[in-house]
Amino acid sequence: MSIAPAEQTTEEISATEDLDVPWITLVWNDPVNLMSYVTWVFQTHFGYPTEHAERLMMDVHHKGRAVVSTGPKEQMESDTEALQGYGLWATYQKDS
Repeated sequence: MSIAPAEQTTEEISATEDLDVPWITLVWNDPVNLMSYVTWVFQTHFGYPTEHAERLMMDVHHKGRAVVSTGPKEQMESDTEALQGYGLWATYQKDS
């Protein structure tokens, strides 16, 4: 019994869509870093304007985490390592 071409196409698209799901870098709240330092890191590493960096920092502070960047896995790995180098608690994962 063979699979109809339409069914094959659907399966191929699903696999491709799964590969295209962007990745995210998260920064988690910690008891060590000052809010001003976290804001400075976001401005320095990502080049975010002050207002955007402060908004992300407040999400980290009040919500416990913030998505600070999105993109391909390799870039999110790099961003995570850089943020950890600054002493922040950062992780990356597939966006859901």
